[in-house]
Amino acid sequence: MAASNFSTLCSSSHSKPSSFPFCNTQSFITTTNNNNTLFLSNTNSLQTLLSHSTHNPRYLLPLPCTKATNTFASFDDDDEKPREECGVVGIYGDPEASRLCSLALHALQHRGQEGAGIVAAHDNLLHSVNGVGLVSDVFDESKLSQLPGSSAIGHVRYSTAGHSKLCNVQPFVAGYRFGSVAVAHNGNFVNYRSLRAKLEDNGSIFNTTSDTEVVLHLIATSKHRPFLLRIVDACENLKGAYSLVFLTEDKLVAVRDPFGFRPLVMGRRSNGAVVFASETCALDLIEATYEREVNPGEVVVVDHTGIQSLCLVSHPEPKQCIFEHIYFALPNSVVFGKSVYESRRKFGEILATESPVECDVVIAVPDSGVVAALGYAAKAGVPFQQGLIRSHYVGRTFIEPSQKIRDFGVKLKLSPVRAVLEGKRVVVVDDSIVRGTTSSKIVRLIKEAGAKEVHVRIACPPIIGSCYYGVDTPSKEELISNRMSVEEMKEFIGCDSLAFLPLDRLKMLLEDDSPNYCYACFSGKYPVQPEEHETTSLHEFDWDDALNNGSLKPIEEEGWVRNQEGVSEDKIVSV
Repeated sequence: MAASNFSTLCSSSHSKPSSFPFCNTQSFITTTNNNNTLFLSNTNSLQTLLSHSTHNPRYLLPLPCTKATNTFASFDDDDEKPREECGVVGIYGDPEASRLCSLALHALQHRGQEGAGIVAAHDNLLHSVNGVGLVSDVFDESKLSQLPGSSAIGHVRYSTAGHSKLCNVQPFVAGYRFGSVAVAHNGNFVNYRSLRAKLEDNGSIFNTTSDTEVVLHLIATSKHRPFLLRIVDACENLKGAYSLVFLTEDKLVAVRDPFGFRPLVMGRRSNGAVVFASETCALDLIEATYEREVNPGEVVVVDHTGIQSLCLVSHPEPKQCIFEHIYFALPNSVVFGKSVYESRRKFGEILATESPVECDVVIAVPDSGVVAALGYAAKAGVPFQQGLIRSHYVGRTFIEPSQKIRDFGVKLKLSPVRAVLEGKRVVVVDDSIVRGTTSSKIVRLIKEAGAKEVHVRIACPPIIGSCYYGVDTPSKEELISNRMSVEEMKEFIGCDSLAFLPLDRLKMLLEDDSPNYCYACFSGKYPVQPEEHETTSLHEFDWDDALNNGSLKPIEEEGWVRNQEGVSEDKIVSV
């Protein structure tokens, strides 16, 4: 494999910058701000203007990575849910592509709060603005005005504990022999480490610690000339979960892995603009009509000639992530062809049927437990009330008083309503239990508010395995359901009774679609065996930290999919 003749442009933490130029190539990526360098704004927003030009070749500037640090104490043990890694958007054929892209990313903000970025194509140039923080923190009118053009892609990245890395904020942009390309990725390559090692052995230089950069190197080293064939060639080397959007000077390309782990949908605006997004809620906000899902293993290409669809290899049985319906997606989205709201309501109804208990009131752990709690209450014939109020204005950093407050993190985010709870037998519905530490604090909070009994109902089966397909979960050893029986968990949490949604009933609910879902986190049976069986944080793993502490931990997977033509009807994925 030849050394990659490109380098990613970004800014972040402790990665080795590329030092070789583009002097032998036919096209170049250059920075275009006043100093011809990347810079950080006062708001921690990373602005990168990248140009592709055959008339004004320049050397690629090396970009050292820098860590953004928090000045106040960071506390996240109240935030132990599995976290979806990312959300992606792609728009082609609208004069306000970047503005629509920012709105769509806002609709997908729940899929990632650490960073956001947009790349737009205009006059044979790719322009990029990336930054750390929420979409509203990164993009204002001045930033969006630097992103002209009728096509754009965008990305939101999930929030991790600890430092933020600017260089890992997507989309990534790079130049290679025949042009420039930007990519945004939702998912996780389980063979990332082996691919990266092979590429580095052949001379590739990496600027980030994200697995997504591997795609760009694979495109650059492909022997094919047409860009579409380079993507196909690159994807044939990838194993794992990926929903990708690519942008070149004249094309928008959407790709979904053969198993369809992560969702990706396609829609269209009234002016004919084509939109791709991780969830249908993003289409709704920008008034795009949902047309269909991008099928597992499908490559969809949009350019001035129209839309082309290509699928590779005959595709295996889909393995769509069931946690999209349990927790990740917004209730108003349609995921894998099903309403998320209806799925969660039915989860609650099953809990009420399978695990009834005498109670006076049903409450939810907001926000993700609300719809299941409504289903439980309706089926049980017991009133649903807001027994816990969630504060939406608490960040991940704050100053704690010197005299410690017990369960401080949980109390910052959740406030019990004594009038609802006092003297009552309470059923509290949550979407999942991971480590169990947050659940025990919530139970204690409810009891301190005067509840007579607290019965916990969980709207998913027990989680016994880590996810390797684009979800951030703790190691298997940290998962409480992997270490304890239900009775032991009940004692640990301190509730009066505890029950989970039975896996067999979940599958019955999905009916004929049941085989098309991935249940690895509930069963420990992985559709594609990961290269390494331990993990701390998926999708992006920190080479520098891992080398320092001696624990290298990422991931692996499989395949590529089938053949079809055009862009008509289909069903396999959504949101």
